[in-house]
Amino acid sequence: MANTRNTTTDMSTRTPVQKAAAAVGAVFLLVGILGFVPGITTHYDQLGGAGHGSGAMLLGAFQVSVLHNIVHVLFGVAGLALSRQARTAASYLVVGGAIYLVLWLYGLLIDKSSSANFVPVNSADDWLHFLLGAGMIALGVVLGRRDRALRDGSVTAR
Repeated sequence: MANTRNTTTDMSTRTPVQKAAAAVGAVFLLVGILGFVPGITTHYDQLGGAGHGSGAMLLGAFQVSVLHNIVHVLFGVAGLALSRQARTAASYLVVGGAIYLVLWLYGLLIDKSSSANFVPVNSADDWLHFLLGAGMIALGVVLGRRDRALRDGSVTAR
């Protein structure tokens, strides 16, 4: 019989941090897939492999490329896989959030029309990266702390 204390996979018995990581992962996976859907991605015929020359815009606002979409898909798959355990779910949220804050800073610092913009990102992406980074870190820290306190018995579940 499997130990369900920290390795639960049934959504009804997952901890809040596991549910948050799964939700974030599912959203990233969905966004990555939607980046390949004409209509949801405007100027789909201008979807480039990578680089600032890709003219495709997810939801008409966020510049995407094949590379950008694949990164979202992989980030989503990682979130779903790491949500299986509370410890790895919290790490996914905190480390992933830190990665998105680095992407935010990177986007602010680079010349958007240069080869440094290889992902590519635009101003809308930059500020979304900031919100994602801050939100993911907050979820990972707050829910991870709560989960550890519940496991340690220092707090009772509500």
